[in-house]
Amino acid sequence: NGKINVKVHIDSVFLDMDVAIPLGMIVNELVSNSLKHAFRSGDKGDILIDLSFDGEKFTLVVCDNGAGFPEDVNFRETESLGLQLVTTLVDQIDGTIELERTEGTRFRITFK
Repeated sequence: NGKINVKVHIDSVFLDMDVAIPLGMIVNELVSNSLKHAFRSGDKGDILIDLSFDGEKFTLVVCDNGAGFPEDVNFRETESLGLQLVTTLVDQIDGTIELERTEGTRFRITFK
C-alpha cells in the first residue's frame, strides 16, 4: 500500500551458498511476519534489514516499528511454521537468535 518503508543496509560481504540461501529464507520469513502482523491496515511503518560484519562475526537484524511481538508468545516454541523454520535455519548456519520487544519487534541473528 506504499505506507510501509523497507530500509536495507548490507555490508559488502561474501557469503557461502550454504549460508546465503538459509539467510535469504530467514529474511523472507521475518519480513513476511512484519508485513502480516506488525501493522494494522492503513498504518505507516518501517522495516529494517541490516547485515553487518565486524571482522569476526556477522549480525543480521530484521526489525519493525509496528505493534510488537506478543509478550505471551515464545518464538522458539510456537506453532507458527514460519518461526519454526527461522529457528531451524538459524541452527543450520550455527547461529544464535535473540528477540527484543521494544519499540516494535527486533530479531538479531549472529553467526560466523
